[in-house]
Amino acid sequence: MQVVYERCCGLDVHKRTVVACLRTMRTQRTRTFGTTTEDLLALADWLIAERVSHVAMESTSVFWQPILLQRA
Repeated sequence: MQVVYERCCGLDVHKRTVVACLRTMRTQRTRTFGTTTEDLLALADWLIAERVSHVAMESTSVFWQPILLQRA
């Protein structure tokens, strides 16, 4: 199978939590974050620290809207 993205993450967005599943060539890790600003910034910092290049989100409501932040 051809590798398209070496470091990516899937986000399952809920009202009070965001479950992040990080996939790399060798590992898969899952972490759960809250939806407060502090927790979302921690999620962004984690994705940056893990050098994630692409993120996919799943949400059944408008809960995804606060996730669209950028960390400077």
